Amino acid sequence: MAMLNEKLEKALNDQLNAEFYSAYLYLSMAAYFRSISLSGFANWMEVQYQEEVAHAMKFYNYINERGGRVIMQAIEAPPTQWESPLAVFEATLKHEQKVTGLINDLVELAIQEHDHATNIFLQWFVTEQVEEEDSASEVVEKLKLMGDARGGLFMLDRELGQRTFTPPAQ
Repeated sequence: MAMLNEKLEKALNDQLNAEFYSAYLYLSMAAYFRSISLSGFANWMEVQYQEEVAHAMKFYNYINERGGRVIMQAIEAPPTQWESPLAVFEATLKHEQKVTGLINDLVELAIQEHDHATNIFLQWFVTEQVEEEDSASEVVEKLKLMGDARGGLFMLDRELGQRTFTPPAQ
């Protein structure tokens, strides 16, 4: 199999950085939830952090497997404050939609560059993004439904506390 071309190598390195930024963002959100004593919400975000690190490592390993050179870049500082749990999850959904766009752009580039292996590699992320958007959207909808009902917030906190990290298949 041919090595990665320069254009794809750079794009995959940029995505590696984006995945680490996502992890950083979700850890910042977890810290926010810990600061307001919503440990279940914090747990959901900590699991999300672990998922994003696993995604980053998939890119790291793939670039290396294809004979590319991984270039670590600066990770932008994420926000640290939000107005409410709803605002956090709306930001999460918006972020996941942005990531979906980045993955779709990578797929387009792989197709343009006739790199079928990279296209196949990226299909896992295409599927994963459907799940990512759906799980964030579900929490947004639940938070909107409960409105100002504090009891609902604590019930949802308990529910989100049940989420566990399952490493993706290699």
